[in-house]
Amino acid sequence: MQPLEPETVQSERSGRRPGTINGTQIMFAVIVAIGLMLAINFSSRVSADRELRAVRDAVQQEIDQLRREQGQLIEQLNYVQSDAFIEAWARSEGRMVREGEVLMVLFPAQNSAAAGPTPEPLPVLPPEVTLPTPTWQLWWAMFFDSPPPQF
Repeated sequence: MQPLEPETVQSERSGRRPGTINGTQIMFAVIVAIGLMLAINFSSRVSADRELRAVRDAVQQEIDQLRREQGQLIEQLNYVQSDAFIEAWARSEGRMVREGEVLMVLFPAQNSAAAGPTPEPLPVLPPEVTLPTPTWQLWWAMFFDSPPPQF
């Protein structure tokens, strides 16, 4: 009989062949796989959290800007509803004056040398009396390219 090599003796004692996988190795592989899945899941949650924070910050900035704009609009509304605005509008655009005041409208001065000769004023002609065109003739002109018939 031939003497057995030490590896062969040990494998015969344990009852397994070399290159086979035992239960401890399977458990280790399962634990490593679960750990990898958890690490990948945690990584994806961290990146999703970053994206959500960026969106939240952008929305918060927009909310702050809209609140500032709302405050300005409320101030403008209060001013527009006040007597000071009404008086300012009446004096500037409404061309109104208080009792006892005189309205003065200023025109820019014209430089006589730069303006050249002044044109003669146009003669004022008396207004001509014209009769209004009957409505049916206006409609006739809109629908037909010929003059309306004369009755």
